[in-house]
Amino acid sequence: MFVCMCYGVTDKKIEQVVRDGGVGNMRELKHKLGVGSQCGACIQMAQAIIDKTIVDESLFKDVG
Repeated sequence: MFVCMCYGVTDKKIEQVVRDGGVGNMRELKHKLGVGSQCGACIQMAQAIIDKTIVDESLFKDVG
């Protein structure tokens, strides 16, 4: 699903840069993909995807 229409960024792309690129906040996401730097309508949804991806990843990390 498209999150940022201004730059054509999908939820999958955001998840990928969080997992593989170490992005952890909107400032980093804006720098990497431009998300949230044009009209701003995507900021809330993009932040929710960042948070969900970080939580999902931390639940499955090997702690032993």
